[in-house]
Amino acid sequence: MNSFDFPLWVTLLGNFGFPIAVTVYLFFRFERKIENLETVIYELSTKLSQK
Repeated sequence: MNSFDFPLWVTLLGNFGFPIAVTVYLFFRFERKIENLETVIYELSTKLSQK
């Protein structure tokens, strides 16, 4: 890698780094919410089956 490749890497990081970071953040955030929903649905189904 020479010094002429540096602007290319900066451009690639600017174009793809931010969207990747946002995607990873949203993935972990939604994963937590999906796990919570899974727990609530399981609890609801057990309570409904007890009636």
